[in-house]
Amino acid sequence: MRYWIILIGGLLLVGCQKNDDVVPQGEKLSFVVPSHFPEPVYDFSINQVSQEGVELGRKLFYDKRLSSDGTVSCGSCHAQVHGFADHGTSLSEGVEGKLGMRNAPGIFNLAWYPNFMWDGGINHLEVMPLAPFTDSSEMNMKLPDIIDFLRNDSEYEAMFSKVFGEGEIDTQKMLYALAQFQGMIVSDGSKYDKYLLGELSLEADEMSGLNLFESNCASCHAGVLQTDFSYRNNGLGLEYSDSGRHRITLDESDRGKFRVPSLRNAGLTNPYMHDGRFFTLEQVLEHYASGIQPHPNLDPSLQGGINLTESEQADIISFIHTLSDYELISNLEFSEPNE
Repeated sequence: MRYWIILIGGLLLVGCQKNDDVVPQGEKLSFVVPSHFPEPVYDFSINQVSQEGVELGRKLFYDKRLSSDGTVSCGSCHAQVHGFADHGTSLSEGVEGKLGMRNAPGIFNLAWYPNFMWDGGINHLEVMPLAPFTDSSEMNMKLPDIIDFLRNDSEYEAMFSKVFGEGEIDTQKMLYALAQFQGMIVSDGSKYDKYLLGELSLEADEMSGLNLFESNCASCHAGVLQTDFSYRNNGLGLEYSDSGRHRITLDESDRGKFRVPSLRNAGLTNPYMHDGRFFTLEQVLEHYASGIQPHPNLDPSLQGGINLTESEQADIISFIHTLSDYELISNLEFSEPNE
């Protein structure tokens, strides 16, 4: 067995990554790496994707009964139509109308992520759902209660048996299924992707925006995935009620640092920043032009801001819209299943 250590807001969790008794089965699917993408981080050879496994993960992802009051699912805060991000609200709403402390970002291309959450407190795709399941402001469930519910539901019992064979439903099987579904949510069908593959050309303003973006933004929003997966302080304030990466490392040099988000689908996933303070891309660019605060941990690349004319900002926004993947948000395989 191999083990990982996960930090969730300072809580230490130890979990099992591989159990030789758990072997996904059923009609095998292939996880296809897009030709212009790097190799993924997640190892699908351990959790072999199957049609039945993805369907099981999909059902779990959208099932509100897995929250304490039956009102919230993973899909409640990660809506397909919004690029699997939240519904235009700054802070995510959980059970009993409770607000979380952060905005829910888009969850796609997760197989390439070395760690998760705005602060990187979770380092494995299979364990990521534990945070929203158990957080009192999100789904507010205890894992034994979730497993008891699944074991006593005849439909789930049949679905788990198809994927994992006979044997009791357990946490690892549930997390394997969710990882199959979430891992298969790949965003590679945007206009920008087609441009990279030589299938079409960008308009003049989009091309201008791309050039400006590469000169001013691509050191952080790097490569085809549009992120370097680093943690940076981008000058949102001088004080932080949410200390970001510092909550995990307890290193003062990490105070106010948050994960660099992918800009893929940014035109669909507003609002922006870890606390959803900006509702438009124009506001984001205004911040980088004139709103950066001189925090001691401010990223060196942002000293002096990013000074662009209104026309240049408009061109960058035109480019960002080429990153919207309308094929993804309309793909029925990832939509909420009909009951």
